[in-house]
Amino acid sequence: MAYQGDSREDSPQRKLGRGKIEIKRIENTTNRQVTFCKRRNGLLKKAYELSVLCDAEVALIVFSSRGRLYEYANNSVKTTIDRYKKASSDTSNTGTVAEVNAQFYQQEAAKLRVQIGNLQNSNRHMLGESLGALSVKELKSLEIRLEKGISRIRSKKEIDLHNNNQLLRSKIAENERKQQSMNLMPGGGSFDIMQQQQYDNRNYFQVNALQPTNHYPHQDQMPLQLV
Repeated sequence: MAYQGDSREDSPQRKLGRGKIEIKRIENTTNRQVTFCKRRNGLLKKAYELSVLCDAEVALIVFSSRGRLYEYANNSVKTTIDRYKKASSDTSNTGTVAEVNAQFYQQEAAKLRVQIGNLQNSNRHMLGESLGALSVKELKSLEIRLEKGISRIRSKKEIDLHNNNQLLRSKIAENERKQQSMNLMPGGGSFDIMQQQQYDNRNYFQVNALQPTNHYPHQDQMPLQLV
């Protein structure tokens, strides 16, 4: 089926059979641009489907007639191009695809080992080790990085200390409120004092009960006689 943006010029050779168009340059600028957009989108879709369905590494590069770049890659265009160059560098074509892939992954592993070594050296420099090979400029850069790191560490430490102090203050205030509530309760901290006061009051009443009062006559008073 022909796309709507395809050439509309009347030509006896425009169509070759039902639903097909003659593959040649579209002269009409507008139709050519519309066809480019539709065909480009279809091509990008097919590249995506191929990479997902077949687990293939796909890189697609398209330049329009105006020089605009359109690309798609499920890995990256640069990585796929590098892989293509390495695979096609053997002009004798004596190596198999498996050997080419093995060589590619060996080179990638070597790059990763170099990166790991650089990271290890950077960590040693941060610890003040293996500084003999560094230049004055490199030492200055290392000093600046260390100062920035120390500044961030101190800032983080101050924030943590502040948060811990706030937490301790809230716990102390909560404990004080609980203690005050317990002191105000009948069964709280004043219970022993109240018991002691009640005991002393009982003893006081019992002692007073044994002592004579003015309500009863003394024994030395004269008894009453009937006349």
